[in-house]
Amino acid sequence: MSLIPKKGTVYVVDDDEAVRDSLQWLLEGKDYRVRCFDSAESFLSRFDAREVACLIVDIRMGGMTGLELQDRLIERKSPLPIVFITGHGDVPMAVDTMKKGAMDFIQKPFKEDELVGLVERMLEHAKDAFTDYQQAASRGALLSKLTSRESQVLERIVAGRLNKQIADDLGISIKTVEAHRANIMEKLNANTVADLLKIALGQAAPKT
Repeated sequence: MSLIPKKGTVYVVDDDEAVRDSLQWLLEGKDYRVRCFDSAESFLSRFDAREVACLIVDIRMGGMTGLELQDRLIERKSPLPIVFITGHGDVPMAVDTMKKGAMDFIQKPFKEDELVGLVERMLEHAKDAFTDYQQAASRGALLSKLTSRESQVLERIVAGRLNKQIADDLGISIKTVEAHRANIMEKLNANTVADLLKIALGQAAPKT
């Protein structure tokens, strides 16, 4: 039997130790794995982007604020669902965070049942978001294997160009186009043209 709770991981970032302790006690009691950080900086240095999780963060902290942390995660294209802890005067600010993709915000003092319900919804959202994120990362890793010429050939394959047309477009021989196509198929682990198109268009990559 695994010692790690099955419900998922909740990151808590707050510079108030009492708030961290309270949230950890509440959520661990509901069978969540909780990882607490006293600053946004320490969270970023130890955050595992591969983990299906969600984030509860205070909107106002010393050093990097919760808003700045959200911006950093957006820059990283992180799929991590975020909910902000706010004081009464922070509500207009919290609304702005939602326009940037935050799932919700909770006001202090918060109701335990509402918070737990929100965490459940965030982790359900996280499962789908992380699947999409991992597929995009896998696709990016595959496409990065291509040379610039192979990328040009792939772009034209996706556009429906025939080998002769691609050869004319790029000023190369049909045999060279065929060689590039074979290399592209191998590098992208594609068995058929349909597989190739799925990868190029950002759909689910074929299993190898």
